[in-house]
Amino acid sequence: MIDRRSFLAVAAAVGVAAGGLLFAGAAFAAEPIKVGELNSYTRLPAFTFPYRDGWKMALDEINAAGGVLGRPIEVISKDDGGKPGDAVTVAGELIARDDVVILFGTLLSNVGLAVSDVAQQRKIPFIAAEPLSDAIAWEKGNPYTFRLRPGTYVQAAMLAEEAAKLPAKRWATVAPNYEYGQSAVKAFKELLSAKRPDVEWVGEQWPALFKIDAGATAQALARLEPDAIFNVTFGADLAKFVREGETRGLFQDRTVASLLAGEPDWIDPLKDEAPEGWIVTGYPWYDLETAEHVKFREAYMARFDDYPRLGSVVGYAALYTVAEAITKAGSTEPEALVEALRGLELDTPLGPIEYRVADQQSTMGTFVGTLTVKDGMPRMVNWRFGAGADYLPGEAEAANLRPAN
Repeated sequence: MIDRRSFLAVAAAVGVAAGGLLFAGAAFAAEPIKVGELNSYTRLPAFTFPYRDGWKMALDEINAAGGVLGRPIEVISKDDGGKPGDAVTVAGELIARDDVVILFGTLLSNVGLAVSDVAQQRKIPFIAAEPLSDAIAWEKGNPYTFRLRPGTYVQAAMLAEEAAKLPAKRWATVAPNYEYGQSAVKAFKELLSAKRPDVEWVGEQWPALFKIDAGATAQALARLEPDAIFNVTFGADLAKFVREGETRGLFQDRTVASLLAGEPDWIDPLKDEAPEGWIVTGYPWYDLETAEHVKFREAYMARFDDYPRLGSVVGYAALYTVAEAITKAGSTEPEALVEALRGLELDTPLGPIEYRVADQQSTMGTFVGTLTVKDGMPRMVNWRFGAGADYLPGEAEAANLRPAN
């Protein structure tokens, strides 16, 4: 990891090959280990470009330090277009044509679930880096898929914990109408109702993903007269919803609890238009001063002349997951890698994590706090970190959520 290696030594060792094939390092006599990566680069560049920078930095470090098993890692990277069908095709090509030993990546939950199904059919390990639907670890989990990010349950639990402290009783929800949004709303409603049985759910809005009619959505929510709103929109939908909601006074005297709205990947494009007072999950890169994060942040900014987004951390940790799994397995055979990933422990810029044996979900945590604007940019204040292990169901319970394999 970055705290064990000198970034300056890495800088001279970068190599980029054409056609999406990347590996870094000086001379290697051995053949590279081919790793397949796919993500929604054209569909969601705000998250995926920093994510790619993250795994590229990890790639440089790993290969500059001697690679894995004496061989360099070569990443074959492709665009999945943000579409499940395209992702299935791309994943199949990476396996059959490019002969990769492991897959990692994806962002949208429906895309991640589609690639997870390919991994099970083709019996190849897959690190689902970003998809947040808990179905990928639980109801639709399989032996070949491992999820890195904390899912909707963990993030909703952290928000529900804060929301339960509010006097608000009448709640409305707004979420994109696909797996991630549905999963997030279900988890938040169950968790908040358990903490506050007096809460009343007065209505829901389900705009199509990236096709939100923000004015109509804001009007519909206002008609419900909620005390508070749970928001799950992100990307361009989030920006439109914030602007229309502010224009129409939707957020006046109402609290909003919002999944992901503290992540710079999604909120920073709003700059000083970002809403004040929302309770959000996110990534306060500017205030996180742990030793492991400071070293990551400084190295990242030195390399890219830009600040890290959460995608940067995810991409970095995803490729290190791949490298550590190969090292632990001492092999690139799929079944050996799967076995190595179960219980794998890993240091990340957000602290140590473990891929639990029971549900193959990592214990990566997240941050919850209040959104404000400082010096013209969105910032999280009064934030706290929650470890994934503190919010996930116990391993026995989680194992029972998975299908029998």
